[in-house]
Amino acid sequence: MKLPKAINNPKVKKIVDAASSSIDEAVHAIKDSGIENAPIISNIAEFAGLKKKKMDPSKLGIDESNTQDGAPLRLVFLGGGSFGTAMSNMAARNGCDATLWVRDKATVKAMKKTRINKKYLPNHKLDENLKFSHDLKSAVEGKDIIFVAVPSSAFREMLHQIKPYITHQAVISLTKGMEKYTFAMMSDIITDVLPQVNFGVVSGPNLALEIMDNMPSATVIASDSEALRMAVQEALHSAFFRVFASDDVKGVELGGALKNIYAIAMGMAAAYDVGDNTKAMLLTRALAEMSRFGAAVGANPLTFLGLSGVGDLYATCNSVLSRNYRIGNMLGKGISLDNAIKKLGQTAEGVNTILQVNERAKELGIYMPITHALHAVLYEDKAPLGIALNLMEAGFRSDVEFVMPHDESNARLSEEFDEVLKASKDAKSAKVDNDNDGEPT
Repeated sequence: MKLPKAINNPKVKKIVDAASSSIDEAVHAIKDSGIENAPIISNIAEFAGLKKKKMDPSKLGIDESNTQDGAPLRLVFLGGGSFGTAMSNMAARNGCDATLWVRDKATVKAMKKTRINKKYLPNHKLDENLKFSHDLKSAVEGKDIIFVAVPSSAFREMLHQIKPYITHQAVISLTKGMEKYTFAMMSDIITDVLPQVNFGVVSGPNLALEIMDNMPSATVIASDSEALRMAVQEALHSAFFRVFASDDVKGVELGGALKNIYAIAMGMAAAYDVGDNTKAMLLTRALAEMSRFGAAVGANPLTFLGLSGVGDLYATCNSVLSRNYRIGNMLGKGISLDNAIKKLGQTAEGVNTILQVNERAKELGIYMPITHALHAVLYEDKAPLGIALNLMEAGFRSDVEFVMPHDESNARLSEEFDEVLKASKDAKSAKVDNDNDGEPT
């Protein structure tokens, strides 16, 4: 939203503050302000008009007998991490009947009392209309949409737990990542465990702290169902948070998972105090890898040029708020992977994603040198600086190769890079052998 220059005008500020919590209050503030021709007025007025359009629950496959005309969407958010909390708070501010489910009873009790998520968002008061629950059955039953915001390692088990209570609800994944050992995306798990439900995924450059601070942000809802896409847009769209739509579920989901790989690489590079040239090179080559991989597994490569691709990649790779960036930064400073994970204290999805994607890329013959290099650092105990030098010596390439338009096969390129890594390992072994040839002194 384009704000007027005189943002310190108390009347304008009142409108902005009101818009972040209540559309009705914003409209009332507009009428009382007496400000004419302010850009913010027309923007908020237009937004307020859009919010009055209620989604017809029947279009989501929802039992109409459980709904009332004009009633707000009934939503539950499973998982009390930073993003699940931020999204549930957004929905509550937008007038939805929103519940945040958290497993721990004591945590729920504390949140009801203080309206603060002390562990993940300790400096932010949550909306007074947001409900909290630790009872999974009551939290899920009777809802229109279930948003799942648990780590990828717990996603399948979460769906199995709610399965007995599913009657009509749509399911939306807020989780970015891949299931360990299976390469399943969250949408794959939904289809496997709950084949009857209408589903979608939300992904984009969404750092929870910035969203809670009302910094203008945006995300993408991807689903085969237009009605479900519209419902999620209605639930989450606000004056400071735009929700775009897509029907490329796989592409949007892959963007959210793959970018975590390169956030680790960028954090690692930052530990060596690299320049902007290096960062730009890393970002663009990362985007090429993401697009090549996506195209190989059935996604639209153009999706990676949108918010859920390059947008999420940029935000995650340039923010110290990113868990994956912080993991990479610690690795670059010589901290072991195990200790870095312990120090972080939260899930960094990229650690598992590197393992999964590296294996799948080799199976499919996809040229992903950055991913292969990170796998060598995290799981083969290779030195980050040495691997970075190997990347710079990986041979002459063309610039734009997002879907590999050349005669050379992806498989051949992958083999060539493996040879570079092997040569580096052999050289290191030879040096150790030479150092041990002399008589001890």
